[in-house]
Amino acid sequence: MDSLVVAVALLWALVIGLSIAVFALARQIGILYERIAPMGALITDSGPNVGETVSRFDLATLDGHSFSIGAPGARSPLVFFLSPSCPGRQKLLPILSSVASAEKSWLDIVLASDGDVAEHRAFVSQRKLQNFPYVLSKELGMAFRVSRLPYAALIDGAGVVRAKGLINNREQLESLFNARDLGVASVQSYLGVVGAAHSH
Repeated sequence: MDSLVVAVALLWALVIGLSIAVFALARQIGILYERIAPMGALITDSGPNVGETVSRFDLATLDGHSFSIGAPGARSPLVFFLSPSCPGRQKLLPILSSVASAEKSWLDIVLASDGDVAEHRAFVSQRKLQNFPYVLSKELGMAFRVSRLPYAALIDGAGVVRAKGLINNREQLESLFNARDLGVASVQSYLGVVGAAHSH
């Protein structure tokens, strides 16, 4: 009988100890989550600055239609620079399709690159990208000073750059929309201002 009481007491002690450990771990995870800021698109210093009006580009898409970037309009183009050989495109293309559907009320995603027309047409066919305007323009890439891919620039209906940066995942892509909604150059700059305000 005594041994049973001891065993039950030990089990209760173990349960209480485990509960305390779980609580402590949950608290540490919460603290860690607060300290780690969301990673937005990596903004670059080159090319048009956020808040700057871009030059107008009237371009022909691979399927023969016209698409204007920087022209006044009600909708906002997201210019997504990519390459058929870019390894990051594999996971980003399905994300682009999802975002295009979710934001279709105000956003037009246009894919941009340069190079061989036949290669890009084969790429469009292989990856089923027919729903996206796809333009080839070396001048466009030079205007935005695109040196690394994938890269995206969000432009408003007045032709003003609202957000830009290197994109490697959905979080970074959506950070462009967050920056636009907050009226800031990037999520990082916003967090920097908020952090400075809290420190005073």
